[in-house]
Parts: sequence; C-alpha cells; structure tokens
Amino acid sequence: MKVSTPFSARVPKEIRANLRWRQAVHRRVREDPDFASVIIDACARDPIFFLNGFGYTYDPRSEPFSKLPFILYPFQEEAVLDLIRSFNVKDRLIEKSRDMGASWICLSAFYWAWRFRPGLSFLLVSRTEDYVDKAGNPKSLFWKFDYLQTNSPVWLQPQGFIKSQHRRLLHAENPENGSVIDGESTTGDVARGDRRTAILLDEFAAVEQGHRVLASTRDTTKSRIFNSTPKGINNAFYDIRQTVIDKTRLHWSVHPLKNVGLYTTDKTGALKVLDPAGYPTHYAPTLDGKPRSPWYDNECRRCAGAQEIAQELDIDYLGSGYQFFNAEAVQETIRKYARPPISVGDLDYDAVTAEPTAFRDNPSGRLELWCLLNKDGKPPSDHKYVVACDISAGTGASNSCASIWDAATKEKVGQYVNPYIRPEDFAKQAVALALWFRCAPVVPVVRADLVPEGGGGAFLIWESNGPGRQFGSRVMDLGYGNIYLRQRDESISKKVTDIPGWASTKETKKVLLGAYQIAIASGNCVNRSKEALDETLEYVFTADERIAHARSICKTDPTGAGSSHGDRVMADALAWKGMEARRQKPVEEVPEIPIGSLAWRNQQRESNKKTDPDRAGW
Repeated sequence: MKVSTPFSARVPKEIRANLRWRQAVHRRVREDPDFASVIIDACARDPIFFLNGFGYTYDPRSEPFSKLPFILYPFQEEAVLDLIRSFNVKDRLIEKSRDMGASWICLSAFYWAWRFRPGLSFLLVSRTEDYVDKAGNPKSLFWKFDYLQTNSPVWLQPQGFIKSQHRRLLHAENPENGSVIDGESTTGDVARGDRRTAILLDEFAAVEQGHRVLASTRDTTKSRIFNSTPKGINNAFYDIRQTVIDKTRLHWSVHPLKNVGLYTTDKTGALKVLDPAGYPTHYAPTLDGKPRSPWYDNECRRCAGAQEIAQELDIDYLGSGYQFFNAEAVQETIRKYARPPISVGDLDYDAVTAEPTAFRDNPSGRLELWCLLNKDGKPPSDHKYVVACDISAGTGASNSCASIWDAATKEKVGQYVNPYIRPEDFAKQAVALALWFRCAPVVPVVRADLVPEGGGGAFLIWESNGPGRQFGSRVMDLGYGNIYLRQRDESISKKVTDIPGWASTKETKKVLLGAYQIAIASGNCVNRSKEALDETLEYVFTADERIAHARSICKTDPTGAGSSHGDRVMADALAWKGMEARRQKPVEEVPEIPIGSLAWRNQQRESNKKTDPDRAGW
C-alpha cells in the first residue's frame, strides 16, 4: 500500500538521493534560519516527512555504516500512521515476524508525538528494566529514543532541551511542550493508578504476568500498543489478540527485500509464482502451501526447527509453542475428513436409570452426530461403539466431553460437550449415550472390561483422576458394566486390574496421546470434528517434559465458561485406547455349578467354614 501524506513525496527514498536532500536542507537552514520554522511546521504536520527526512536508525549488520537514514518502507509508513491514530483512542496489537523494524516503528511514532504534540504522557514497558532503559544497550527502548533524539538536527530538537535535566533514567521530558515519556518493567501492577496517552507493551508474549498487566493497564489509558512475535498460545498476548479489533500484521512477505521471488502453492499443489521478476531461474521451490521466497527458504534452513520458523517468521501462534501433534498431519485429516455434524440436539433419558428415551433435534443442543439415525430415531444397531469421557468439575472453566466412535470403522460418530454439567450428572449422560449406542441383540456381558462379540451397550471409558472419581462412582451405582478396567500400560503384560477407569499420570498420558498422535499421522482414524482436531494443535511439550494443553498450564489464565482446554482431544484419545482395549478376546466364563452336585456341596462346605467355624467339620 502506498502511503500519501502532505509532504512525504518531497523526500527522496533512494538512499543517495535522500542523503543529498538532507544535506541541501541543512545548507538552506544555515543560509536562511527562518527556513527552519518551515521545516519544523512540515514535520509537525507529517510524521512520514519527519522520519524519512530527518530520522536515523541503527543496524550493526551494516558496518562500517551502522548509522543509517531511517527511510521507511511503505508497510512501515502505514504502521507508523496507524499507531499515531490510535493514541488516546484505542488499543492496537502489532504481530510481527522477526526483523521487521517493529520496535523502531513504535519508538518513532512515540518520539514524533512527544516532539510535536503538547501535554502528552507516554509509558514504555518491557520485560525488565534493562530492556526499557539501559545506557549502551541497543535493545532497550529508551536507547532507540535517545538515538532518534541525539541524531536529530539541533535546530529540529525541542527548544530548551538539556539532556542532563530533561533526560533522566526512565524519563524524558520535552520542555517546549510539556510532553513526557516514562518507562517501567512489567510487574503485575505496572501503571496501576496512572493516566497515560498511550502505553507501549513491548514483546508482550514473553511477559510472564501478562494477564495481571492487562488488568492493571486497562483503566490507565485508552491506547495500549501490544507489540510482539508469537510465543505459543499460553500467554496474555495471544488472549488479547482475540479481543483487540485493530491489528497491524508485519509479516515478512510484505518486506520488499525479503519477498523477492515470492511464490506459493495453488489449490492443485502446483507452483504459483507471485513475483515473476524476482523469481530465480532453475530454482527448486518448496511446495507446502505457505508463502515462500528464496530469502525465506534460506532462513528456514538456518532455523533450528519448525518451532523457530513458526515463531520468528510465520507469525504462527500454535506452531510457535513446541506442538506435540504433527500440524501437517492434523491439517490433512481436517481436509479429508472434517465436516459439519449431520444432526445436532439433545438426548433425553430417565433421570433415575439413565435409560435413553428419545433424541430431540435442537440447533443449540450439546450432542453432535456424524451418523444417520434409523427410522426409530436411533443410531445403527449393527455397529459396535466406544464412548470416552473427559470430565470437568462442571464450573464452566473447562468442558466435560464425551466422544463416540465406531470401533469397526475407526470413525468418530458423535460428540457431547458441556462445561456446566456436574460429574454425577455427566455420568448419567454418558451411560445414556452408551445405552443409546447399543448394538443388537443385547446379551449378558462376559467380562466387565470387554465387549462381547454378540452385542451390548457401548464400551465406556473415562479418566478416573479428579472429578472422574465422582463420575465413576455414579456409573457403578447405575450398574453399567461394559466399562474399561485399568491396565498397567507401562508394563509388558498390560495386566488388567479390577479398578474402573483410566488413570492419568505423566507417563500414561504420554502413552495415551502418543498412540492417538500416531493414529492421526498414519491416517488410521477418521475424526469428523474440526474443533477437536484444531484442539490437538494446542498441545505442547512443557519444560518438565510433560504433554499438556497450552491453556491449562497458564498460571494466570482467567478464561471463563466454555473455554477450551483440550478436553475433546483427551476424550478422542481415550476413545482410541478404548477401541484398542475392546478388541481383546473375552475370557471364558466359569460354568455354573449344578445345585446338589458334589462340586456344589464342596463349595457350600468351604463357604460355611468361612462364615461359621463351629460347622467347619460338617
């Protein structure tokens, strides 16, 4: 986008011509001091004219000429103007690839307003005080401010400005118009009780107390500028991104030095060159659907891995968080299998026995189905099903989820999600679903943890930790027997115990999610739910080598009712385990002993020994 401001066209943007123009202006001011007021007025009216004509930036990679005229690219000009328009009006979020000049853009906008607008009060905030203001540290925000101020022509600086008086640690004052810029590090109480024209929150994704900072700064100003590269979804920067309407996206593909030879992949998977003039001949492209260029391809080779590429280059929030599930495999599964549910509604059931009565269509219902119901309004009875449950406390902070899969086709056929249902009530809902997805004819269960070949209710498996204990107790009270009994997953024998429900530990969770991850990557499971597949991309490796949903490990995450914490994924992974468990062959039943037989009398004698010692010899 070409930016047009009142005087910006007067400043050449080719570096040699720009330097000659600056030299001519300085010469004119020396010859005619009154001309300075003309230039100052133009700078006050046009920030792009000011920066392109008189700003300087620092880049040590360009040695021996590390001091460079700050000639903005078009995308940078647009970003500067958007920032200035946001001051004292609204929040703005800047999401960026690395090395797009975002911090310089922010400091330039703040510096221009400080220099030419009266009575303004700004605050610069970063992770530590050293990143805000430390002499000799080019990474600090005030160092950039000082660079702009010091390298500005003397006749263009504020009248009466004396560095020793007006530029102190974490503070800069403009004596000409009374505007100030202060600095703080990001404590949880930053700016609380303060009043500011605008606040810059730099590299906000890396701030550990980000949610507290959001709360403490909300009433301080109408204009918070959130600037950062992504760092996963487990931070306040990702959360505020969902609510801030005004965003500035500085993706590498808009940088004129980085997008030379820009190309991508069309819908058929073929090469699509977006910059034919810059695309090299005899080039071997990478066709993965992303925008790419020779510069980008080279930077990818220099990166340590996919996480670094996602964070530093792609502005990819999910990929920048050390994902556990393979993103490409998940996206391929979504493309091949995900689709809207066939039916949405609620399953009615008896409040005492949990026996299902009828399915009611309801667009706002909790139960989604990807299977056709028969003429009686029931699921097909010639299939065997697994119902797997991840249980929440029912307070609204996370979902209770039941995932229903066809054990023969490895296809997800149903999903129930509710953040407000208590574990005991969810147990009745789950049993009702298991009874509704029964296969005919119904025969007695041979073994509680196995589905008999002849049919029965769906195989029910759930996580027994936490609220799962209440859930499991209620399932037992209801008398539903076709359930998963705990196995020793870490042992070779996989010995089955008599304890109902799957127990989550650091190791068993790795095994559970690992098996489901392999199923997705191999294309063996047919998951119809896009929401559930999208949630897999939010699972990350943690610093202590656990696998967790990124939202669940955020210590200051204040998300409310219905927020996603990976509950669908856990239910799907449990369903996959349940399908593996139910394929075991049932053990033989112990034959019933005929009454009056010798074996029966021996059994009675042994029983009497235990209950009546006086008759032990009978």
